[in-house]
Amino acid sequence: MSERSTKRGFASRPGDAESWIKASDVTPRGVNDAAAFTARLTIDVTQALRGRIKVAAFQRGVTVAEMLRELLAREFPNDPGEPS
Repeated sequence: MSERSTKRGFASRPGDAESWIKASDVTPRGVNDAAAFTARLTIDVTQALRGRIKVAAFQRGVTVAEMLRELLAREFPNDPGEPS
């Protein structure tokens, strides 16, 4: 019972500082500087709609986030005077 759990909690720090520092240097998979996203959008949908969205994304071979980003970009294109 005196042993510490190896399972890390949500906001726990790793035991060795080097691995913690090096971990921040790793670029998340599939994300580059040009494609970094800085805002989060939260919407309320029914469970049925959520299910349909997830199935559609799976059938298209993309994540829900990727599919919704494409849909929003298509429906709300940049105005020529707005910054990207």
